[in-house]
Amino acid sequence: MKSVYIDESGYTGADLLNQEQPYQGASAIYISDSEAAGLIEKHFKVRQSEELKYRTLVKSKRNREKLLCLQEEILSDYCCIGYVCNKRFLLILLFVDFAVEPLYHDCNIDFYEDGLNYSLAQLLYFTGDTILKGDNFRDILFLFQSAIKSKSAVAISALIEKVKASPWNAMKVAFGPLAYETRSCIESIKHKNASTDISSIVFLSLVSRLESVINDQYSIIHDESENLRRYDMLFQKMINHDLEASFKVTELTTMNFPLKLCNVSQIDSKVSPGVQLADILIGGLMDAAKALSGIRINEYNKEIIRLYRDDQLIHLLPSLDFSKEKQFRRGTQNKEFISYCSKFFSE
Repeated sequence: MKSVYIDESGYTGADLLNQEQPYQGASAIYISDSEAAGLIEKHFKVRQSEELKYRTLVKSKRNREKLLCLQEEILSDYCCIGYVCNKRFLLILLFVDFAVEPLYHDCNIDFYEDGLNYSLAQLLYFTGDTILKGDNFRDILFLFQSAIKSKSAVAISALIEKVKASPWNAMKVAFGPLAYETRSCIESIKHKNASTDISSIVFLSLVSRLESVINDQYSIIHDESENLRRYDMLFQKMINHDLEASFKVTELTTMNFPLKLCNVSQIDSKVSPGVQLADILIGGLMDAAKALSGIRINEYNKEIIRLYRDDQLIHLLPSLDFSKEKQFRRGTQNKEFISYCSKFFSE
């Protein structure tokens, strides 16, 4: 029986400003364990360890050609999905969601229509430091992250005072709600479910795409990491949800309930060839993301991204192509989907 094996990389908890790990991602591959074992034997017949670990293998130049060939065969012959995001950009998007959107919701303005929230986040990513001058924007993001985590009056007050002390008038649409101490924005930051731990976003994105491309019921298997295990409860709630509903979340993806996902379980990666292949995929994708952003450029890293078809890759990266991003999110139902998830799947 085929299952979906998943793995993740770049997790730093609620800290999305970690400079050493600016990206977070996850991979999924729909394959049987016997097929996975056969691919490992084919490409790495001679190996030092029974368990394939990307970070160990990629250190050797002679292994990189093998890794490329393995990734190429996986992506060509099997159903695979990769997700990668720029964590600072996603933090800015969360700032828009929690510290800006509630004011516009109060005014009956749909801030999610055609991806308006994404457009504002992209604008802030590229211009925020210049508009607010000096380190003001960086400090606001740091204080916002702290306020979301602690939810204390002291932390929220520090965030608001920092916004007020900056030249926030230069972009009132983004910073006015906090400068004016909008109650709904403050309550949104204080809400028990508000978090900058983005793992749930990563895995919901993976599941939504898997639901679009897999026609039969399937199970998810992941390794025994504490972070992945934390989200099994969320997956289980979604699996048990039997109401019929449908939401268009991107130009490519529609989320339908009930899900075709029927089970989630953990396994020791040492005995799971499927999980090991998921580790190979996400390791390569993270290196490719670094090459695209100029962090670690080499021919191997640049070649990886060419292996992916558009429908195999979910990326949440800042872009200056505002019209393309607007088209990708035009007519989507993200506001409705967020409300639905909050109603049925929140703790």
